Amino acid sequence: MTAGSTLTNGTTAEHELAALQREHGRPLFALLLRLSDGDRQRAEDLVQETLVRAWQHPEALRADDFESVRPWLMTVGRRLAIDARRARQARPAEVGDAVLENARVISDHAERAAATLDVRRAVKTLTPEHREVLVLVYFQGASVAEAAAALGIPPGTVKSRAYYALRALRRVLPGYATDLR
Repeated sequence: MTAGSTLTNGTTAEHELAALQREHGRPLFALLLRLSDGDRQRAEDLVQETLVRAWQHPEALRADDFESVRPWLMTVGRRLAIDARRARQARPAEVGDAVLENARVISDHAERAAATLDVRRAVKTLTPEHREVLVLVYFQGASVAEAAAALGIPPGTVKSRAYYALRALRRVLPGYATDLR
């Protein structure tokens, strides 16, 4: 289709649009394929969108001051390709199934709160001596020497009480046994 060809009712007739695609489709596709980094489907979509724009703007196709509409089509196609690239870059990258399968699973707050309540109940079942060693060493982060000094007992006693306290907790909390080792 060349400039100055007739248009029907202000829009490009279907046969004229087909002629436009036959005449300029291959070079337009080649350009858009390069701009789409070799993605054929994206290039085909851009060609189609370019032809839709030509159909929407028949006044650009009937201008008498140029011999061919190819430069107009190429410019429109190039701008559409640039817009599509910018839109993809503005959007976060899509995540495939393989990435999701390897993603770390984080438990929700409800599970953590329930576990905290279970552990508190279990700690209350311990003897006072075992409980105070466990609280100092595991919950308050004191070293064995610091716990021994605070409680006025030898460090070996702190270690044995901590061992037996954890063993008792494993019996009371069987589902949490792997967390208590």
